[in-house]
Amino acid sequence: MADAVAPGWTRAAAPDGTGFIRAGSGAPVLFIHGVGMNATIWQPQIQRMADRFDLIAIDMLGHGRSPLPPQEPELADYAAQAIRLLDHLGLDKVSVVGHSMGALVAQELALLAPERIRRVVSLNAVFRRPPDLAQAVLERAAALTGHSDAAGVAQTIARWFGDPVPAELTAAAGKAAAALSEVDPEGYARTYRLFARADGDHAERLQTLAMPALFITGSEDKNSSPAMSAAMARLAPHGRCTVLAGQRHMMAAAAPDLTSRCIAEFLNEGESLEQGAAADASFDSGEFRR
Repeated sequence: MADAVAPGWTRAAAPDGTGFIRAGSGAPVLFIHGVGMNATIWQPQIQRMADRFDLIAIDMLGHGRSPLPPQEPELADYAAQAIRLLDHLGLDKVSVVGHSMGALVAQELALLAPERIRRVVSLNAVFRRPPDLAQAVLERAAALTGHSDAAGVAQTIARWFGDPVPAELTAAAGKAAAALSEVDPEGYARTYRLFARADGDHAERLQTLAMPALFITGSEDKNSSPAMSAAMARLAPHGRCTVLAGQRHMMAAAAPDLTSRCIAEFLNEGESLEQGAAADASFDSGEFRR
């Protein structure tokens, strides 16, 4: 079943109930949102990149139209959901872009099924939180009850966009607040509890990340700091780190032109390399010597 959400976009559901949006044409790219959001949060990137890429934005388990995760989920549960969606769409290999919790899922997907992933972009990812920050996140997770929490939404928006929210970010903050208000409270709670404890899950595994990886965050993101992105980039064999000056946690929505350009340039770099490899493969060195 599918329905249009904007001209050229399709919102549909996979056989397992996973909701997703698809738009554009070109090299396929899977987008995975963060805790409390849904596939529509990637609207700015879809608008800016659909002329060059086949974009698929997934509703993570417990979010949007997708079913709940297990009671005590692991990152592998969310990665398996993404693999089922790729199988449903007949996509053998994609690049993957994840934000925050979605970045952890993107990394897990690349580590579990490296043959399915060309490139990885981790936006505002967490990694080995310092003790005070880890404690604050664990306390927020423990306070979740599986019921709606208007005060919690307001506090999250303040962390993400500033308090007060700058006038130029009012629309982006409003969209994020709407997603947080609409998310299934139980799906949010189960996922956030995993997010609170999964920041070190890849500490011993990033060294095996086989494909090029971009770790990108904002200079003002205190929860997903530049130091975290730099540490991940150092561990990944083909990693690099980019820090966007003045940006906070929701930079994909707050600075869509800049963020989308960084993502697209990294992904286009991969397409250029693949085209070059194809050209090399057709080159007959024996004929050249003759």
